[in-house]
Amino acid sequence: MCPYSLSVPGGVQGQVLGLARAFMALGHEAAVLAPVDGVAQPGWEAVVGLGRTLPFPANGSVARLALSPLMAARTVHWLDRLSPEVLHLHEPLAPGPTWVALGRGEAKVGTFHRAGAVAGGALLAPLARVAARRLAQRTAVSDEARSTAMALAGGSAEDYRVIGNGVDLAWFRQLEPWPTDGPTVVFVGRHEPRKGLGVLLEAFGRLDPSSGARLWVVGDGPQTPELRRQFASASAVQWLGRLDDAELGRRLLAAHVVCAPSLSGESFGVVLLEAMAARAVVVASDIPGYAAVVGGHGVLVAPGDVTAWTGALRVVLADVAAGTGLASAMSLDAASRHAEQWSMTAVAERYLDSYRKAVEIRAGRTVH
Repeated sequence: MCPYSLSVPGGVQGQVLGLARAFMALGHEAAVLAPVDGVAQPGWEAVVGLGRTLPFPANGSVARLALSPLMAARTVHWLDRLSPEVLHLHEPLAPGPTWVALGRGEAKVGTFHRAGAVAGGALLAPLARVAARRLAQRTAVSDEARSTAMALAGGSAEDYRVIGNGVDLAWFRQLEPWPTDGPTVVFVGRHEPRKGLGVLLEAFGRLDPSSGARLWVVGDGPQTPELRRQFASASAVQWLGRLDDAELGRRLLAAHVVCAPSLSGESFGVVLLEAMAARAVVVASDIPGYAAVVGGHGVLVAPGDVTAWTGALRVVLADVAAGTGLASAMSLDAASRHAEQWSMTAVAERYLDSYRKAVEIRAGRTVH
């Protein structure tokens, strides 16, 4: 169950859909219950739409949530009809269908994705802690997300299993790289302040044009018009907008460098794993959620520091040209192997273990 609209791309939505596919591939029955505005993301038919959403500010971004009585009625109807053994609630404390599900008797696993301070957290904590006790198993996508969940929902670190997000690595092997004839840097994300796209654009603009590098900017958002006006003269920057999964995968396979310049609020970094799987060099902000994913297989840069980002890009693009450093074949191989521990199948199997424990707890058996 996902509280966010499946009609809008997002990290939580992608994980919910990807895990459901992985469970079905492993021989289990799975359904996705979530709000849908019009049409769900393509490629997934077993989505049960729970109603339309409204936008709400959340964690420096915008979350589309369904809060209507119709949503609640549909949630109850479909849970009664499907009779699931386990309810997996992503962001279980987010307003919407997960609140309805928390009151039910099925075995429940909750996954906490959010990182960073929660507005009004001190006021919400008492209610959140009561609600979280309805979960048989608590998981988090990173240490950072676990810390955020503990501050709001209580419990000790041992009460939360850190599993991480998953990536469909096998999918990359079926794609052909997008044509490119020079060093290519890619940004993928929503164009909003916390994603740091403006920092990357300014840093990229300070590079020597003779390097021949180009920057592909994927996605859109509230900052898109302003940033396009501000950097209209940057001929090496190509604004691609939203891409379907196939083209995005091909662009990542063609990329030499993938940048994630977020300023804060990131609990994980799926695009970093995708970049490593695609054998691109990762340059990311040095924030906890990204550092935990990158390990020693990328370059971490002070968030918001344009000078530091320019220097990092110069070094990495020089490595790309020479085939040395992180751009060497050996380093790219190691990064790709590093990403494999977060394959969607491996992550699904970890969750299945939590599902089994949740069922045992609901049945009153001791779990070791």
